[in-house]
Amino acid sequence: MALSPKQKVYQEVLDAVRDYIEKNELKSGDKLPSEREMAEKLHAARSSVREAFRAMELLGLIETRRGEGTFISSYNSYQSVELLASFILREHDKKNDLMQAKVLLEKEAAKLAYFQLKKGDLIALQKIIKNTSINRKDQHVGFFQTIFDKADNLLLVKMWRLMQAYSQTIHKYSYDHSFYSALIELYKEKNYEAIENLFNEWLHVTYKKLSFTID
Repeated sequence: MALSPKQKVYQEVLDAVRDYIEKNELKSGDKLPSEREMAEKLHAARSSVREAFRAMELLGLIETRRGEGTFISSYNSYQSVELLASFILREHDKKNDLMQAKVLLEKEAAKLAYFQLKKGDLIALQKIIKNTSINRKDQHVGFFQTIFDKADNLLLVKMWRLMQAYSQTIHKYSYDHSFYSALIELYKEKNYEAIENLFNEWLHVTYKKLSFTID
């Protein structure tokens, strides 16, 4: 199956970084090429490279130091990204599996966070979904990053970050505004059982649509 241009850029950036590291025998803490240099190397738009770098930084693979550049954080983590990429890109239905798995992680985090969220946290969540200055993708990430922080499960959050970062290259989806509001209301009402139902109902309706909306 042919990759879309966006997927190719993402893969090429990962490959280029890996090749650069191996060729130069770099280790954690060493500097990587700039966005401009990487864009020239790949003959790709700088904005596409920037997006891929942002995804890798979210996963903790690289770090950007203001005024200094981009540096390696943990090279071994690239294996996780490559394994996920090879799994997803082979078959169309694997993309649907990724989206479903990510929603299931978000559901479990939402249930774990139930026991830790305070009034101030709910206000913060409300502000995120009401902030019209950020796009829906960033609203989704900000909303669930808060929830995963409260869930306090490092393995879950690492898995979610990996899936969230890669899913952005194959499908732009998010819950509708009413979903986020409904989840906040369930927290306010202390209705733990209904959290499971909220996610399951959304999956039931949406999962059927994914095969028609994913390229």
